[in-house]
Amino acid sequence: MIRRMFSHDAGTGDDGAQDTTETASGNGISRRALVAGLALTLAGCSSSRIRQAPQQLADPRLDPGYRRMYGPLYDNGVNVPAVDLRTIPPQYLRQYIDYPAPEHAGTIVVDPNARFLYLVHGNGKALRYGVGVGREGFGWSGNAKIKRKEPWPTWTPPKEMVERDPKVAPYKDGMPGGLQNPLGARALYLFEGNRDTLYRIHGTNEPHSIGKAVSSGCIRLLNQDIIDLYDRVPLGTPVIVLQSAQATETIQVGAL
Repeated sequence: MIRRMFSHDAGTGDDGAQDTTETASGNGISRRALVAGLALTLAGCSSSRIRQAPQQLADPRLDPGYRRMYGPLYDNGVNVPAVDLRTIPPQYLRQYIDYPAPEHAGTIVVDPNARFLYLVHGNGKALRYGVGVGREGFGWSGNAKIKRKEPWPTWTPPKEMVERDPKVAPYKDGMPGGLQNPLGARALYLFEGNRDTLYRIHGTNEPHSIGKAVSSGCIRLLNQDIIDLYDRVPLGTPVIVLQSAQATETIQVGAL
């Protein structure tokens, strides 16, 4: 039982005031120490009820699984080098995400503004790939289907590019597939009915361009990602390329 005791026999300070102390019977615990102890105890109880902020997740680029996913591979006679993951922002790595959107499973949704491509899996999930978007990638939107698929496709530069860039002039009749080809390891060709939209989903020889707007091309993926996507989608796969307003709405719904 704690009781307060005023010692009238105690000495006084320089200002003549009496020294008052609080003790616990028989223990000589000062009031100041007791209050401090209670404060620490209460603080400990309170903090146990406060939800601490979660620790920041480690950089996924350090994950051995991602290193294998984007490691070197041999494909159709071509040695594809590993991706330097230090050059790729982690949100643009291939990953499953929550995607509560209305598209049916098997649909590809391209969001040029956010630099993402989604392969819808249904049940509120999708496989998301990071993309780079060229000038042509912003030039068309709508619904289409994949009616042509090519591994290591030939690239034929547009006439306008040949005229303004002498470096591509030697390829005016087509550049064979390979690591230097700007279409990369695969190309998916989009058609509206029987009309070629001239819109392509393809690989890249510039991995550092993923997540960025670039000067030419349509929708480019890392070579490891376009190979993965190519193997997952058959001819006839529906593709939706979003306009700006639709893209903003999808980002709000489908973001992690």
